Amino acid sequence: MKQQLSPSTALLLTVPPLMWAGNAIVGRLVHEMVPPMTLNLVRWVIALLILLPLAGSVLRPSSALWQSWRRFALLGLLGVGLYNSLQYLALQSSTPINVTLVAAGMPVWMMLIGGLFFGARVRAKQMLGAALSIVGVLLVLSRGDLRQLLALQLVSGDLFMIAATIAWSFYSWLLMVPDEPAEIRSNWAAFLLAQVSFGVVWSGLFTTVEWTISEPHIAFSWPLAAAVLFVAVGPALIAFRCWGAGVQRAGPTVAGFFSNLTPLFAALMSSVFLGELPHGYHFAAFGLIVGGIVLSSMR
Repeated sequence: MKQQLSPSTALLLTVPPLMWAGNAIVGRLVHEMVPPMTLNLVRWVIALLILLPLAGSVLRPSSALWQSWRRFALLGLLGVGLYNSLQYLALQSSTPINVTLVAAGMPVWMMLIGGLFFGARVRAKQMLGAALSIVGVLLVLSRGDLRQLLALQLVSGDLFMIAATIAWSFYSWLLMVPDEPAEIRSNWAAFLLAQVSFGVVWSGLFTTVEWTISEPHIAFSWPLAAAVLFVAVGPALIAFRCWGAGVQRAGPTVAGFFSNLTPLFAALMSSVFLGELPHGYHFAAFGLIVGGIVLSSMR
């Protein structure tokens, strides 16, 4: 698989981490105003309504979508349903900096999942780079004291974010397998709407469970409305569009490197909007993660 990184591709892959960092900040700001599964459902319903005028014909009974409905149902589950729901769930008990740093191990998961399930070749440098990145993630999980790993008491949000990262890695590799009709894949709005349509169904199921097993509440306000609109347009539509195009151009492994910009953006935004200054171990972990990915990416 030939991988190219032109300036336009680099720009496409820089936009998603910026949006994802904003998503983490906003998710933390409103975590007491709206339940996590409900927030995810509402954001994707808004995204669906925005996409309908652009590519609503893809949902017609005669559309080629239904020939590949199982694939789009899987993409919708991994990218729309699971990843975003788990991230908002993680932000209930963890900070945006921690969540995004744990997610910065994504390139490692990309490599492992690519090698195990998609026949991608794993080189010795990639394995060494993966080890460095894993140490960085463990540094975050242990809150800067690696001795705590002996007792390994993780915040639940960290575990949720690890699960979310694995789901996103599978989603990204599946984007490299062109297993849907060409007329849908060549139309970005139709391709995204097909995923979002099934993702809304999955998100609705998760929200139903949330309201069944707990007693959630929604604190309606204009700031909450603005936050929901942002996460629906920025981290959802814009980030998904740019990520999908960037992955198809450069491949999941190269694209995964850019995900490491997310904690950097999140740290800057956290200090501005939340007053949550990063600690020394955050910088050390970021250095290890980036160093590992750079080593993994060397030819």
